[in-house]
Amino acid sequence: MEVSELKWSYSGMKDYQNCPRQYHEVKVLKQYQKQPTKQMLYGTEVHAALENYVKDGAPLAKNYERFEGMVSSLAEIEGEKFPEFEMALTADKEPCGFSADNYWVRGIADLLIVNGDTAFIVDYKTGSNKYPDPKQLQLMALMAFEYFPEVNHINAGLLFVMHNHFVTSEYKRESKEKLWDEFMPTLKRMSTSFKNGVWQEKPTALCGWCPVHTCDFYKVK
Repeated sequence: MEVSELKWSYSGMKDYQNCPRQYHEVKVLKQYQKQPTKQMLYGTEVHAALENYVKDGAPLAKNYERFEGMVSSLAEIEGEKFPEFEMALTADKEPCGFSADNYWVRGIADLLIVNGDTAFIVDYKTGSNKYPDPKQLQLMALMAFEYFPEVNHINAGLLFVMHNHFVTSEYKRESKEKLWDEFMPTLKRMSTSFKNGVWQEKPTALCGWCPVHTCDFYKVK
């Protein structure tokens, strides 16, 4: 399989980097499913609450009120707001339907705000802010450049709501090709795995939470 024939997302790419064997078993063969943890379910609830707050001004539930100060400033940013904005591109980097047969890459921006030639992208995080990973923002920015040709500059940030911590990044249209190239090494490795049928196990401390119990490195919690 060539890179242009892949179907990927940032989360899928991260799964492959963490363990090619798990990625293949779960994402490709669909022989196992990851069971949502309490932390994942909580994150989904928070995302929905913040989406509704920004989109409709819906009051935050009592247990989420502490996040209001952080997201109210986002709601006040001028521009057209697109909460939970789905984006997908073909291999030619043309926008397409999120579930289109010919999509190449896709992702969802938690909040996208477009104001003239400038845009803002925010990704809500309910986990630890110890090791922030802005690469997801980079991919969302690249896709937004294709969806909004008038946008030349994007400010983006990871909002760690549990820690009131904002990690920012900045992207310019003129740097698009260089930014896309940064994803290519991993995409090429994924392509090679598909071509050769080799999906190497990558044992880590997280093996105890892996659903692939047939793996030699599986650990019973």
